[in-house]
Amino acid sequence: MNIFTMIIIALWSAAAAALAWYLVSVASEVTYVTLADGRRAERSIPLVFRALLPFAPNFSSFIRRFLKSPVERADKLLVQGGFEGLLTGEEFVALQLMTLWIIPDVWLMTSVKRRHASIQRSLPFVLDLLTLSVEAGMDFIGALQRNCRSRKMDALNEELLRMTKEIQVGSSRAVALKQMAERVGQPDLRSVVSALVQAEELGVSIGSMLRIQSEQLRSKRFDRAERVAAEAPVKMLGPLMLCIFPAVFLILLGPILSQAMKGLF
Repeated sequence: MNIFTMIIIALWSAAAAALAWYLVSVASEVTYVTLADGRRAERSIPLVFRALLPFAPNFSSFIRRFLKSPVERADKLLVQGGFEGLLTGEEFVALQLMTLWIIPDVWLMTSVKRRHASIQRSLPFVLDLLTLSVEAGMDFIGALQRNCRSRKMDALNEELLRMTKEIQVGSSRAVALKQMAERVGQPDLRSVVSALVQAEELGVSIGSMLRIQSEQLRSKRFDRAERVAAEAPVKMLGPLMLCIFPAVFLILLGPILSQAMKGLF
């Protein structure tokens, strides 16, 4: 082995070791977002994205010039997915360019759907707690603050906490509610916010409106459960046809085919 070959091997080994060290250091990092009350909540970002993020500024001028619309869309989805302050729309579009677009978009849409599902599950229970608190004599904002303190921090609690902080710094209740609904983009939450804003404008009791919304959401949950249960037999046909039926046919027809083969030979 000549000296040139040894140098090439040494350089490749050093590059591989540096890459491995970089990936290990990136993998050990924990990514957080800062909540409205100053607490930090962990957010999971794929390792490949974290490894590529330092190269995102190289695409900034191109993105700002030609890709304004994708950046605006990414900014909106990142907020809905709970990644505001952790990733910018420009960084996300840069990741799309570096990974040929598809993978980051699938990850982000999956994150948004998961966060919306969490809000959808929590909303009826939170409305029940708010209804009991308001009907017991508490004001709406006080009931919200008590709910945020007593429940574990989830997606809905994060948004309610941010909304109460916005009200405390001067926003009106209607404006803060509308901003939350627009920011989150979850249909059930939008419906509840719309009903609460109308109740405030018309002077209707907040407690009765909360109870009506809670009952409607619970009814929708039961309807979704029944629809999913009705779809289950159809979804099971594929696995049955591919996995179970061939095995059953083999067991039933195996002895017959074996006897037929013996008769032929």
